[in-house]
Amino acid sequence: MTLATGATWAIAGLSTAGVIGRPMRWPEWIWAVAGAVLLVFAGLMPIGAAGDAITKGLDVYLFLTGMMLLSETAREHGVFDWVAATAVNAANRSRPRLFALVYATGVIVTTFMSNDATAVVLTPAVFAAAKKAKAEPLPLLFACALIANAASFVLPISNPANLVLYGGHMPPLGQWLGSFALPSLASIAVTFVVLRVIERKRIAGECECDVEREALSRGGKLAFAGILLTAVLLVAMSALDQQLGLPTALAGIATALAVSAIARRSPIDLVKSVSWGVLPLVAGLFVLVEALDRTGVIRMVADAIRHGAQDPTRTAAVAGTVLAFGSNLMNNLPAGLIASTAVLQAQPPRLVTDALLIGVDLGPNLSVTGSLATILWLQAIRREGENVTFAAFLKVGAVAMPAALLAALGLRLLIG
Repeated sequence: MTLATGATWAIAGLSTAGVIGRPMRWPEWIWAVAGAVLLVFAGLMPIGAAGDAITKGLDVYLFLTGMMLLSETAREHGVFDWVAATAVNAANRSRPRLFALVYATGVIVTTFMSNDATAVVLTPAVFAAAKKAKAEPLPLLFACALIANAASFVLPISNPANLVLYGGHMPPLGQWLGSFALPSLASIAVTFVVLRVIERKRIAGECECDVEREALSRGGKLAFAGILLTAVLLVAMSALDQQLGLPTALAGIATALAVSAIARRSPIDLVKSVSWGVLPLVAGLFVLVEALDRTGVIRMVADAIRHGAQDPTRTAAVAGTVLAFGSNLMNNLPAGLIASTAVLQAQPPRLVTDALLIGVDLGPNLSVTGSLATILWLQAIRREGENVTFAAFLKVGAVAMPAALLAALGLRLLIG
């Protein structure tokens, strides 16, 4: 290993550790950007190569922009609070039924709005609903966290990591559903059963019902309609094998402007509320992965995948499992970027790529540091006065993630 390679690895490792651990409670994006800038200033990466790496993520940035605008618009106008209150009232005093309804709501939000929306926007609404229902909040909060990853490969739009792994060039919707419909259903079902069993004592009993539910304002109704129309649009674009970033961004901007106009509020206030730090975070990670690629390590990963192509089933099982657990060591965004670059170089059978996607999406359910969505979820519950330690999350994830991974990967391998 050369000195330059060692320095690159050290900087990338420290930057990733900063993203996961947030020393001094600095935002995640600062650590990713700092690592990228340091690589350039240290002469370990040409500035032109860093710029090219950043531009590779254009479709991802656009997708995230649209989704964040949609989510913030819906949150600001009470859409998610309305949905959560509806779930409480529909539970009819049954805590187990409330748990199932919250879980189902998380499936829908994750499927059509991405796992980040479930973590950032639905979680506070569920916490508020739990307080109104006088139900133990942690099982419901765990449901939000785990379903955000377990349902994140139902559709291409369900997780930004999907765009990352496929480099912005998603498979057509028909091919996607053929590969992931059954595995995603298995992931959702197994995760529900495991969490339901683990939390059975805290879920048992009755809760309040007839929780006050304010009617949606005109802005809220329009925001809800914007979400539904965006979901339809993205499913259609996916079916036509088109990139999803620009349509998502345009839909989010249009919805935000229309709702702001009806509510007679400045869209600038809404824009200020969006967590824009996720964009430089992703851009910084693109640069870090490009730097690692220049050291040759990703080429070694690609060679291993290429050599395993003679036995696609075995390679898919091993690659998906390794990536699932590896995502918890470095977070699934950089892990997905590394896998994406390796796949681009190796050009493996589709089965291998699909197994990698299941691993990068579902693997983060093992630990609270596994995905950006789970980190955002932890921040959201801390703002509400709750906290889940690494050990407490691992106690649940160590059972839920391997069981769901085995079911999802196993079904995908059976499909062939």
